[in-house]
Order: sequence, then C-alpha cells, then structure tokens
Amino acid sequence: MSTKPVDAGSLRPGSFIVVDNEPCRVLEVEKSKTGKHGSAKVRIVAMGLFDNAKRTLVVPADSKVESPEVRKFAAQVLAVIGSNTVQVMNLEDYSTFEAPMPEDPDLKAKIEPGGEVEVWEIMGRHKIMRTLKR
Repeated sequence: MSTKPVDAGSLRPGSFIVVDNEPCRVLEVEKSKTGKHGSAKVRIVAMGLFDNAKRTLVVPADSKVESPEVRKFAAQVLAVIGSNTVQVMNLEDYSTFEAPMPEDPDLKAKIEPGGEVEVWEIMGRHKIMRTLKR
C-alpha cells in the first residue's frame, strides 16, 4: 500500500485520506478546542474516490492518519471493453492495464480509442479523471 502518515490536524479540504481502507478526498474539517480532560479533536468528512461514499472520522488532532500517495499520468485509450471497462496504455512506460469506465456521463462520452486521458493511480487502483487535449 502506498500511503504515508500525516497529522490529522494538518488536513485541509481537498487533501486525501484513507478511511476504512478506502482512499477519500477531504470535504470538510472541523476542529474542537482542547477540553478540560483531553486533547483537541478533529472531525473529518471525506468522499470516497472510487465509490463516492461519504465517510466521517473523528480523531485527536495530534494523531497520525494515513494519506494515500496519488500518482497522476497521461495514458492513451486502446479499447473500450463492454460498457464498464477501458483498456489504456501508460504513456510513460507503455504498460497496458484496464481501468473502470468513469461514472460521469460527460466524461464517458468523450472516451474513445486513440484518445488521451489523465489517470490517477491510488493504492494500486486506477481511475480515469479527465480527457486530455491533443
């Protein structure tokens, strides 16, 4: 797993975090003040990158949480397999792999063989994020 520990108190909206072994994008962060009997707490609301499920995490502000390492690269679409899989080739090392078809209907309509897309690799999984202009 390609993750790194980060302080829960340093997270901001838009950063990435692992909640329940699922990579997520942070939507909102609420910090509570230090109380009489304990440390400050952080309430993190995040959206899953692959399943679009909302998750909430409450941890002490000084604790460590896992943050996934996101690798972004350009790839060329080789084939559309069925309605839910796309075969793509990494333009850096020319390796081929299959990625799930994006759920966004606008993005789905733009994916065609020969086109270029931006792919994110997160924790060994791939996701097509957008198309690239040629």
